[in-house]
Amino acid sequence: MARDRFDQERSDSQATPVAPVAAANFDFDAYAAWEESLRARCRRFWAADAGVLVYRRMRVAEVFSYGCREMQASLAWQLGALHQSLAYPADVPNFLEPWYGIGTIASAFGIDYLWQPGQAPAVRPAFVSVEEALRYEPQPLAQTPIGAHTLAMIDYFLDQTGGRLPLCLTDTQSPLNVAGHVVDLSRLFLEVYDRPEQVAAFLRRIAELIAEFSRVQARTIGDALVWPGHGYASSRCFAGLGVSDDNALMISGPQYRDLAAPAVEYLGRQFHGWAFHSCGDWSSKIDVIQGIPGLRMVDAAFSAATDPSPNNPELFAAAFAGTGIVLNARIVGGAEVVVDTVKRLWIPGMKLIVVTYCQSPDEQRVVYDRIHEICV
Repeated sequence: MARDRFDQERSDSQATPVAPVAAANFDFDAYAAWEESLRARCRRFWAADAGVLVYRRMRVAEVFSYGCREMQASLAWQLGALHQSLAYPADVPNFLEPWYGIGTIASAFGIDYLWQPGQAPAVRPAFVSVEEALRYEPQPLAQTPIGAHTLAMIDYFLDQTGGRLPLCLTDTQSPLNVAGHVVDLSRLFLEVYDRPEQVAAFLRRIAELIAEFSRVQARTIGDALVWPGHGYASSRCFAGLGVSDDNALMISGPQYRDLAAPAVEYLGRQFHGWAFHSCGDWSSKIDVIQGIPGLRMVDAAFSAATDPSPNNPELFAAAFAGTGIVLNARIVGGAEVVVDTVKRLWIPGMKLIVVTYCQSPDEQRVVYDRIHEICV
């Protein structure tokens, strides 16, 4: 068995070293043809009740840290990733994303970024209670410095690429995650117990802000838009708004169902469904997440090299087989780790996307062929 452990010395366990490529030097025809050649495959998978796809994710560490601040550098790194991805056998193409930190929606509450050298941006909550935040009149996101910069990045990416490459929305955090960017987190979780009605109302307000800004981005991106977006295997043929919801682990299942789920369900109604992500082992929330209408996809880590608290493959296979819900399974590791994990994940009725991070095209070819042999 190949060694499978989380490497704490790496700044990004899922990243691939990439050489930046300027737009003037990028082969748009080659990548557009590659994406087009995979589109029918993605469309058939999305319409089917079960099946498997392989996605070799090209995540660039710089783009998800200090590099997100400069749109020119971010695009060059991402174009380098797309160029490099052409050498790796896969069923789902990589895409561009105008990511600019996780505090986007918090900016509607007058919060701006804190930039530390060499780091991704951070935000400091501005309110000490949910009641205080509810009294604040949020600004339209497009009029905030962060929102305006995000839209400027989208415009720049579209201009430089001619709108020919797939592009997603900026990283969409869940209403519960955003609430922790706006209100002091310790106080927020106390108010989950003390003032649940106010918390639910606050999460609904945040969901409405997310929906409004997502619609603005979607109109701008147009036909190049891929779903669910950040962190998921995505395609123009897929549907549903992806949300990152790491704070889901911080409250109980009944609390999530009663307070957070209505806001997420609202987002699903606005965008033809929704997709769920949480870092770590979120298996205790499976039943609650599955019970929220409109769920199209879930994302989870399944090797220790991906996440220090990976999920149990057999448990997720049993839970999602036969549901029609896509399991986006991230597996950092060599061929042996990936193949062994897929064997544990696959049972008839699964709708599975295996996300790989193989270091060489040759290793990816071995893994790609083995996955399609196993998942029949």
